[in-house]
Amino acid sequence: MIRTLVYALIILLGVCISPWLVESTGYLYIAIGGYELETSVVFAVVAIVIFYSVLQAIEWIAVSVLNLFIKQSWLPQRWRKNNARKHTLAGALALAEEDWAAAEKSMLRGAGNGEIPTLNWLAAARAAQHQQRISQRDEYLSKAEKLDNTKQAISVIRTRYFMQQGELTAAREQLDSLQPTKISKTSVVQLALDLYQQQHDWQAIKLILPAVQKKQLLTHDEISQLTMKTNQTLLQQAGEKDAAELEKSWHWLSRAERKEPYNIVQYCIGLCRNQQKNVALKMMEKSIKHSSASELYDALPNMVNAEDSSIRKLLKLKAEVEANNASYQQCVAKLHSQMREFDLAKQHWQSVNRLNPNAESWIALAKLHEQLGEQNDALACYRKAVQ
Repeated sequence: MIRTLVYALIILLGVCISPWLVESTGYLYIAIGGYELETSVVFAVVAIVIFYSVLQAIEWIAVSVLNLFIKQSWLPQRWRKNNARKHTLAGALALAEEDWAAAEKSMLRGAGNGEIPTLNWLAAARAAQHQQRISQRDEYLSKAEKLDNTKQAISVIRTRYFMQQGELTAAREQLDSLQPTKISKTSVVQLALDLYQQQHDWQAIKLILPAVQKKQLLTHDEISQLTMKTNQTLLQQAGEKDAAELEKSWHWLSRAERKEPYNIVQYCIGLCRNQQKNVALKMMEKSIKHSSASELYDALPNMVNAEDSSIRKLLKLKAEVEANNASYQQCVAKLHSQMREFDLAKQHWQSVNRLNPNAESWIALAKLHEQLGEQNDALACYRKAVQ
């Protein structure tokens, strides 16, 4: 309102004094050196106003141009960032759609001026991996490794890619540089477990199991099964080498693990293989006194021969206690067959078929009937074996 009033007053003032200015323009004489200038006062005032206005306009244009160059460095930097953001978004959508070629192309376009270029290079490497463009993949990973602190992440990615290609040796080299332990990231421990299992490196699996359990990568049952398989395999491999290696593997187990029947059996098998049968039988005898585990009874016939009377006496003492134990009955039946005591063996095989019938037990009983000349009973057992 005030500005409008001021403008109105200026206009009215101009209207009032304009006739006087037309009649009395005034006279101005300027002499500078050899130059002389004669003009009216009104024209001089108007010329000064116009000159000042032009000067202000030139100053405004110059400042605007300088600001434009300073902010955008002669190139549209903001436009380039926006364009990089668009390419990155397009690449992310292509990754989600598993359009690997488009994803790689878009991520590369957005890498130069992107907000997180490392992300672009890693995404481009992933797309190249799916296209089996190995050299390009390695190039992208190398560029990503030069940015930020990404060495560990790049090693994990390289390990995974090598595993996908089946290059387990190269993958192991990358993984070893990470030194997976309990304090490693979950992804590193999981990767180590997967690679060790693919390489059947049971010693490495044994070492990584505590970390796997701490990170809860497997269920309790899965951990138990993997631990059992690992210990058995290590004992088996050690037993196939020599007695010293077997002892080393045995004492590598914890005290609780050395009490597990399946570990005891595998250790005793290794002892027998290395000419330490007496030691093995003593350990088996001690274990059977305190346990009725089927693993012990299942393995015993392969260790015992006709001369081993001590273990046979122990089994007789447990006859009443183990009357309903199918594994015990099968073990005793096989031992009687070793002694050619076919009638006694038949009785125990009949107990097995009463407690836990299966094709193997029916066939074993059928063969005993044949040896005893009981052909009809043998045929009946064969029929049940195939049912």
